[in-house]
Amino acid sequence: MRVPHLDLQAQYASIRGEVEAAVGRVLASQRFVLGEEVRGLEAEIGALAGTAAGTAHAIGCASGTDALWLALMALGVGPGDEVITSPFTFVATAAVIHRLGARPVFADIEPGTFNLDPAAVARRINSRTRAIVPVHLYGRLARIEEFVDMGRSCQVAVVEDAAQAIGARRGGRMAGSFGTIGCYSFYPTKNLGGAGDGGMLVTPDARLADRLRGLRAHGETGRRYEHDEVGLNSRLDEIQAAVLRVKLRRLEEWTQRRVRHAAAYTEALGGAVETPAPAPEGEHVYHQYVIRATDRDGLRRRLAERGVATAVYYPVPLHLQKCFAHLGYQPGDLPHAEAAAREVVALPIYPELSDAARDHVASVVLEWARERVPESCASTVR
Repeated sequence: MRVPHLDLQAQYASIRGEVEAAVGRVLASQRFVLGEEVRGLEAEIGALAGTAAGTAHAIGCASGTDALWLALMALGVGPGDEVITSPFTFVATAAVIHRLGARPVFADIEPGTFNLDPAAVARRINSRTRAIVPVHLYGRLARIEEFVDMGRSCQVAVVEDAAQAIGARRGGRMAGSFGTIGCYSFYPTKNLGGAGDGGMLVTPDARLADRLRGLRAHGETGRRYEHDEVGLNSRLDEIQAAVLRVKLRRLEEWTQRRVRHAAAYTEALGGAVETPAPAPEGEHVYHQYVIRATDRDGLRRRLAERGVATAVYYPVPLHLQKCFAHLGYQPGDLPHAEAAAREVVALPIYPELSDAARDHVASVVLEWARERVPESCASTVR
């Protein structure tokens, strides 16, 4: 059996007619940038991210990376500032801090959740700290309320990197809606993915939302060709928005399929390998289903031999990346992130995955695990 790590063609086949009709409407309109489709998507995402106080302000942009960049720009982050974030995430989270002339400060993660550890962050806050950027990694909510409380008491902004966690909720609130600004990515592999790059910011602050709208369009004030500051060219295009609106209608259904696959994996694998730590209902949308293996290469080889594709997110923690060598971190500085980088393996968990394919994946992992357990301990491995 061949099991890809992700099958976007299967997803497209299920919605092809609706997607082609939506794209056709954009082509017929010949309006390609910041039109009705973008405004519609912004309203829909804003409603999802809203709180008891009402709908959030949502601002479309060109990518998840740009969403983070724009958020920190709008908050005035620049040279001399420090921004605390996770070392165990995609490089963009820290790259945008560097691009603004600020210093990325890395704090270690919680080994069970892979998310930023609030206690580790608290030890790094100082007078130069301008923002905290927690990442809701793999689709699981971080301990965001603690970061918000920390930011409030220290007068530090909290920017949520919710690129992998759209739809994850706690207490009725969606990832991205807790902090000063929340950032989403619509890269094709995300739970809500477009036909290319795309991103979105959400904030409860109307004045901040107005500034973000200007910054995404070269700093335009709202009056054409008038610019109060230098911004970016980071506008979400209409075709991406049209595709995303079709997919957004299915996000909850797709999320439930991911959750069901995750529960089946955990039941099948429990005791054989380290599976994701339990999360309250709704707090994990399983952008990835990640297990840990000390012999990761051996496990991946076995899975590949049996036709199963896997992935590693992420093999080198950011504090040990060459591009951040100037920050002075050394191996051993952030041990939980370093251990995760050596051990994590992401198994297939896309919504279109069949039960038979999922069970095949689990059986191969179990086969590999049983071979590595001493005979006297084999009875403990299901």
